[in-house]
Amino acid sequence: MLLLTVGVAGLGAWALYELIANDDALFAGALILLSLVFTAQLIGFYTLQPNEAAAITLFGNYKGTDRTPGLRWMLPWYTRKKISLRVRNVTGEKLKVNDKRGNPIEIAAVVVWRVTDTASALFDVDDYQTFVDIQIETAVREIASHFSYDNAEHDEPTLRGDAEEVSALLRSKLQERVAVAGVIIDETKLSHLAYAPEIASAMLRRQQAEAVLSARQKIVQGAVEMVEHALNQLSERDVVQLDDERRAAMVSNLLVVLCSDNDAQPVINAGTIYQ
Repeated sequence: MLLLTVGVAGLGAWALYELIANDDALFAGALILLSLVFTAQLIGFYTLQPNEAAAITLFGNYKGTDRTPGLRWMLPWYTRKKISLRVRNVTGEKLKVNDKRGNPIEIAAVVVWRVTDTASALFDVDDYQTFVDIQIETAVREIASHFSYDNAEHDEPTLRGDAEEVSALLRSKLQERVAVAGVIIDETKLSHLAYAPEIASAMLRRQQAEAVLSARQKIVQGAVEMVEHALNQLSERDVVQLDDERRAAMVSNLLVVLCSDNDAQPVINAGTIYQ
């Protein structure tokens, strides 16, 4: 078609030359006709970049999608609307929402998506980019209500501790929402997660208290096991015979030494345990 357009342009130049030389109405008519054909041919040309498509319509009726990159040509009365098929990366804004336990938190997500169905993207929704942005915000709000930010009291997934599970559920929910626009969600990740400023300090103290409590439980459990092991070893090896009172005193002393935050200060008893 490009060669044909060049040929028509050559014929038009020849007709113009003959018209000037002979002043013949026949050449004038030929020049007008060739000019119309040349203009129609030029209008029909368009180009497509890699990962770009053009939705073709005829008087409002969808006829198909052209995905072949390069210089293309189509009858001029067909309408072409280009759309990018490249992968897009959207970083959502920080949203203030309530988690499963009602705590206000700040959350944001990064979403990687692309268009696969050009007809749905262009004709099934008003503006597919705005549509995807709104659905990302809606899906993030919905997911935040399904999980607690951090819950050490129950064995359940949390936003902070189970990022992979949260991301997978977010991707699934978001894909359901944007399927009508011909969009595929390739990946979703939480990019920001924090308590809201008004409760951040209180929640930090709670986390510190839970961490201290958990550490104390570990320390006490280990100390009890060490004391039990020590008493069993003394009994098995017949190192010393201890009555109940002496055993209680030894257990108390060992637990103080093992569980204390500070170094224990030994007290030397010059008499007996009863003095």
